[in-house]
Amino acid sequence: MVYLAVDIGASSGKILKGYLSGDGALTLETVHRFANGCRPDEDGTLVWDLEALYLEIVEGLKKAGSADYIAIDTWGVDFVLLDKNGRIIGKSVSYRDSRTEQLRLWPDQEELYRRTGIQKQKFNTVYQLLSLKENHPDYLDSASALLFVPDYLAFRLTGCIQQEYTFATTTNLLDPWKRSWDYELIESLNLPSRLFMKPSEPGMIVGKLRKEVIDAIGYRPTLLLAPSHDSASAVVGAPLESDGIYLSSGTWSIMGSVENSPVVNEKAMRANLSNEGGVDNTIRLIKNIMGTWILQRLRSESGLTFDELEREARKARLIGTFDATDERFLSPSSMTDEIKDALGVALASYGELASSVYHSLALTYRKTIAELEEITGRAFSSIAIVGGGSKDDFLNSLTRDYTGRTVTAGPDEGTAIGNLLYQMIATGEINNTEKNDILRKSVRIATYQG
Repeated sequence: MVYLAVDIGASSGKILKGYLSGDGALTLETVHRFANGCRPDEDGTLVWDLEALYLEIVEGLKKAGSADYIAIDTWGVDFVLLDKNGRIIGKSVSYRDSRTEQLRLWPDQEELYRRTGIQKQKFNTVYQLLSLKENHPDYLDSASALLFVPDYLAFRLTGCIQQEYTFATTTNLLDPWKRSWDYELIESLNLPSRLFMKPSEPGMIVGKLRKEVIDAIGYRPTLLLAPSHDSASAVVGAPLESDGIYLSSGTWSIMGSVENSPVVNEKAMRANLSNEGGVDNTIRLIKNIMGTWILQRLRSESGLTFDELEREARKARLIGTFDATDERFLSPSSMTDEIKDALGVALASYGELASSVYHSLALTYRKTIAELEEITGRAFSSIAIVGGGSKDDFLNSLTRDYTGRTVTAGPDEGTAIGNLLYQMIATGEINNTEKNDILRKSVRIATYQG
């Protein structure tokens, strides 16, 4: 069978085609790549162009030529509201927008963590919804459906409405023990409970594509659910050992461990760790770290390429480090100035600033592993890095040096490959125990010995 993974991150998207060859390895082909990014609209609100993403998906499906199954994953927390005719109400606002900063009434953070096990981030879905409640209550009153970004794109392709579980766990509104919505919490926040339907588990079939889509692409694939939150798919695509930590390295650095049950206690809350949903009844105990986003902004502000910025960072002196989880780096007007301010320096070269970013990320990884070991009582001997950041030799080397752990790097398309692999698991073509062997046969994985 042939599978297509639609993998969309905050800065770019791709469609990866895959199938198992005779020797049990994955044959992979990237059939379409496209840009993504939030942009300010006429009043300065940062929004996503979801119509453009839908059209890019259709274009990619045309290029693919044929497939049996499709699944979609994207970045987390963002959503749209639909009216009774399936049209978006209001705007497709990005998590990088500042709308939650003006929130007048914040829920009790300790109570919210105790119920959901999700770290406080000002852009979490719950705060975006409360911002709407304060400023556009009519949107919520008139909405007939709330769909997360991958669910909305699936709706555009199939006409089917559902809310996928791994994405739903990023909202700060889901009970991690029951794997269902915390309706008592939702009602206490005066949010309309009718908008929250039973979460659909990864592996479920969504449906066939709409006729106009089939007519446009020329074949009739079935859309099913991979883990639709990209970091959940990335874990499936990581060659993770039982005593390993995973690091999905891209615009965000998502670092964590796979646990059999939620870890919700005082230490986990103080460490700002999240209990997000994984596949097969697992929990991903994670920390969200500002990843290569900081380097992306430095690159655009400096005019240097990534390779040039890395070379400058390697030879620059280290002028200091900063907390790479700090929300000040989420969407500053100038990343260059924000880093200088965090370091307490007035003058610095781009090489010195980039060096501080690289070392700060590796230092934050070390601190996060120490927190995970203390909170879980486990010892982690290795780190499996997947995603675009796994191609960064300097960052991988620093991660090994700072943590003292053996680091594996790759696959760089770990999220899309995880999406494909889970489709294969869902259809019964492979099983979980074969996953790592298939990865080793199929993709290049570099090792940095600790």
